[in-house]
Amino acid sequence: MSSSGALRHTGGDAATGGNHTPGTDGPRGGRGRRRDVVTWVQRGGLSSVVFALPLLLIFGIFSWWPIVRSVIMSFQKTNLVGDPTWVGWRNFEYVLTDPDLPNAIGNTLYFALLALLFGYPIPLVTAVLMSSVRRRKGLYSVLAYLPVVVPPVVAVLLWKFFYDGAADGVFNTILGYVGLGPYAWLSSPSLAMPSLVLEATWAAAGGTVIIYLAALLSVPDELYDAAEVDGAGIWRRVWHVSMPQLRGVLLITFILQIIGTVQVFLEPYLFTGGGPAGATQTILLMIYDYAFGRSLGGNYGAATALSVMLAAFLAILSLVYFKLTSGWSKS
Repeated sequence: MSSSGALRHTGGDAATGGNHTPGTDGPRGGRGRRRDVVTWVQRGGLSSVVFALPLLLIFGIFSWWPIVRSVIMSFQKTNLVGDPTWVGWRNFEYVLTDPDLPNAIGNTLYFALLALLFGYPIPLVTAVLMSSVRRRKGLYSVLAYLPVVVPPVVAVLLWKFFYDGAADGVFNTILGYVGLGPYAWLSSPSLAMPSLVLEATWAAAGGTVIIYLAALLSVPDELYDAAEVDGAGIWRRVWHVSMPQLRGVLLITFILQIIGTVQVFLEPYLFTGGGPAGATQTILLMIYDYAFGRSLGGNYGAATALSVMLAAFLAILSLVYFKLTSGWSKS
């Protein structure tokens, strides 16, 4: 490089240095950052952090730490008494090669499908009908929510009594009046899962009905009045006025329904214990059997490995679902 070129290059650097914006680094930048911190403290930022810290600590201990501990345990062999042994991916290999896993996955998906076919539209139709009545809405809301108040174990035991497969059982007696039955219900491999879905729908539909009713209350009455003036009947008003207003709520309840049904445990555990002939064996029931049902020591590594895989599947499913439906509630 020539001397004149070097001088030009040096001069260019000097010019650049001369045009350097103050406050981005150096003493002035440090003072600016300190002023920002002081302003943040004066505006209550520090007090907000101090106020939220105990809540975050409690939430981390009781929510996030069990998740982290489960992930660690999925790579260990432990009975929660002695020192754990690191086994790597062996727990996952054991679960994936378990011959009972395909049956549990199929039963879980079957339960989720039946629950979506029956448990998803029934609360919506009930809420729409209840919002259309003029009198005693409060009474109907109480009656719809009442099954949710019943303790789940009590509800299952009550329905188990109704599902008595004898000819003089409650449901068989009722169906006998119209010439149907008797049915084995919980003892039948083909009827056991639909029986569980029927009870689960009855027990959980009330909460969803209240959510839909609350969303319907936000729909302006002017929209219904305008549709009625245009000659729209009740079903056209529901389809063209109510349903578009419920679109966002429907998207949320749909994914929550899937997550809840995939994690079904109480009904198959108390009703049938996974029977008959494995017809109601689900993934969560399999996790319980790994940890507590098969031996006194329990295979906690396999149980947590299957739990981690289920949680990862639901997380990926939720992300994909929200990604695909991100614009639906606004369109």
